[in-house]
Amino acid sequence: MVLAGGQSSRFGSDKALAMLGGRSLLNRSIDALGSWCDDVVIAGRETGPETGETHCIPDWPAPGMGPLGGVAAGLRHANENGFDSVMTCSVDSFDLPADLPDLLAAPPCYLGDQPVIGHWPASAAAAVETILASDSKHSMREFAEAIGAINVKSGAKPANINTPADLAAAEKRNGI
Repeated sequence: MVLAGGQSSRFGSDKALAMLGGRSLLNRSIDALGSWCDDVVIAGRETGPETGETHCIPDWPAPGMGPLGGVAAGLRHANENGFDSVMTCSVDSFDLPADLPDLLAAPPCYLGDQPVIGHWPASAAAAVETILASDSKHSMREFAEAIGAINVKSGAKPANINTPADLAAAEKRNGI
């Protein structure tokens, strides 16, 4: 699942549609997950490049809940459609490690300092829903800790593109 429901406030425009090397960040994320996963869902967008394998679902319980709203929507979707787990990345997680499925093979777990890049059991839906219903700050780390997720270390550090300068740096760093 691509978490694509953010406001892109630091970016200044719809970050999901920003181009990197002639391809949108959203399409790059879809392609990366699509090479590893049976089904790719885009959380937090009303429209996207929907195909037979990719479609959009709204954040749950409502927009504006941060990445956890997308995770909650994805875990609910997984439970409704018979999936055991959900692998997530944010729309701006560029340059994911090629061995990501091996690194995140045993959910619940997440990648290093980017807990939006994770593998979550569908059974964790109730835990994320409880956090979203609380007055806490609704953080991915709080969710990861609540379900005992493992922080997986990797030598790779995927880019986290939050500003146009981050996008330009990713292009330069990767020769795109």
